[in-house]
Amino acid sequence: MRKSRVVFLFCILLLTGIFSVRAQNVNAALVTSGDTKDDRYRIGFQDVLNIQVYRHADLDQKVSVSPTGTIELFRLDKPIVAVCKTEVELANELAAAYKAKYIRDPQVKVLAEQNSQSISVIGSVEKPGNYVIKRRYQLLEMLAQAGGPNKESGSRLIVARTGSSAGCREAAGRPEKDGDIEVMSFKIRDVQEGKKTMWMQPGDVISVMDSDVVYVYGNVSKQGILKIKGPTTLMQSLAASEGMLPAAKRDKVRILRQMPGNADRVELIFNLDLIDKGKIKDPFLEPDDIIAVSEDRVKSILFGVGKMVKTTLPSVIYRVP
Repeated sequence: MRKSRVVFLFCILLLTGIFSVRAQNVNAALVTSGDTKDDRYRIGFQDVLNIQVYRHADLDQKVSVSPTGTIELFRLDKPIVAVCKTEVELANELAAAYKAKYIRDPQVKVLAEQNSQSISVIGSVEKPGNYVIKRRYQLLEMLAQAGGPNKESGSRLIVARTGSSAGCREAAGRPEKDGDIEVMSFKIRDVQEGKKTMWMQPGDVISVMDSDVVYVYGNVSKQGILKIKGPTTLMQSLAASEGMLPAAKRDKVRILRQMPGNADRVELIFNLDLIDKGKIKDPFLEPDDIIAVSEDRVKSILFGVGKMVKTTLPSVIYRVP
């Protein structure tokens, strides 16, 4: 009797252990699946979609995604939102729409001609250009796509996130709002060694610099991207920009300095008259500082700098004499 009771208890413990392990495995799977990034292509503006309905060739058609992000199809009364959905998600939605009124069990297939989502790589790389993307890319991957830095490259690269209407918010599944902008700086070596990275988004511009730079914005004679070699001060940079305009306020010149590891910038304010009189030191600049001779809001300044980076016209790139 005692032996059978021991066997019975052993079986209970064994089953409990099995269920416990299974429960842990299920929970682990849920955590893993929740953390997995969705690399599937999401439809964007300017994409062309091939819609195929099995056994209903009269409903097959080729349509372009409109500027509003929608498509209009035969027999459907209302436009269907296509932008930011995967091909499978849109196919399922179209099948539900056809099933509601016309077809008992529709089978829909969507194939996208991917024209809308791209990332630009410019500057000192082997193969600068505009790269159409069909999945999510890391910064290092895009650098590799462009052949890597060339012999003229410096030590840093910048990423300008200008806010593309082709990008989709992961959480909401909606297009990014135009006007948002970030400018982020990285040491090329940190990116190549995998110490620093980021997920790229459609519309991003990667600029590999051939030297360290600062940006001069606002009421100066020559605003733009200023290349620096060696220690450079605020007054030297303003002199290189050919001086300030009459509307400039000398007592409120700002330096926007990026915080390490993110896109946030600290705001430093300087009075140039006090620097001229020797009452405060002429501050040394750090790579990627933004000199703002302007009363504009920080967001407007960053947007202006982003446009400089995106165009990278030779006329806005100059050196400290």
